[in-house]
Amino acid sequence: RCSVDNRVTRVAWLNRSSILYAGNDKWCLDPRVVLLANTKTQYSIQIQDVDVYDEGPYTCSVQTDNHPKTSRVHLIVQVSPKITEISPDISINEGGNVSLTCIATGRPDPTITWRHISPKAVGFISEDEYLEITGITREQSGEYECSASNDVSAPVVQRVRVTVNYPPYISDAKSTGVPVGQKGILLCEASAVPSADFQWYKDDKRLAEGQKGLKVENKAFFSRLTFFNVSEQDYGNYTCVASNQLGNTNASMILYGE
Repeated sequence: RCSVDNRVTRVAWLNRSSILYAGNDKWCLDPRVVLLANTKTQYSIQIQDVDVYDEGPYTCSVQTDNHPKTSRVHLIVQVSPKITEISPDISINEGGNVSLTCIATGRPDPTITWRHISPKAVGFISEDEYLEITGITREQSGEYECSASNDVSAPVVQRVRVTVNYPPYISDAKSTGVPVGQKGILLCEASAVPSADFQWYKDDKRLAEGQKGLKVENKAFFSRLTFFNVSEQDYGNYTCVASNQLGNTNASMILYGE
């Protein structure tokens, strides 16, 4: 807007050195620039669908009693943040190094932060486009969220999943006492990424699925060995072996009579 009074004889709006309007006459070709008012008190133009290229100085030039006067206004164009590039999901072995990147645009330049989406995580782990993790541990697996904000609008967020691979670790393997003729269960729990494959041995002999009187159930994090009708011959030492491509581990347990 440009406020004028009755002493003004001529008016014009300029963008840098280009004339946009002179009086009621349009000099620019841009259809987004329109004349809003040309009255005794106001000379105003409107720019529709503002673009970043519209940023810069605008000048209202008026002629009064043969003395030209100018009034200048600077248009600042703000742009909501937008994440233009982010690292893909990644799978890495424990102990390796991870580099995550999050590139965002906006005006003013957005602030970028990284945080680990985890119950144990507190606050930001990086206030930068780049997140570096050296010697990554299994506890650092999960989703990492990049947030870009510049107060023009709500922050934009995107997530990257980091999978940390590690060899099997048997967390639970207990010996069990079962009377003859009863149902008995030996349980072997193991955490591993990728999930462990399980095998059972009695002494040095591998137990096969479907063996008479036995059932082996393998899940992602445990294996269950079930004896439907325990006999004296079933008592003894059993070994559970958990393995994936990164390694293997084993645990021994005893099935005994009461």
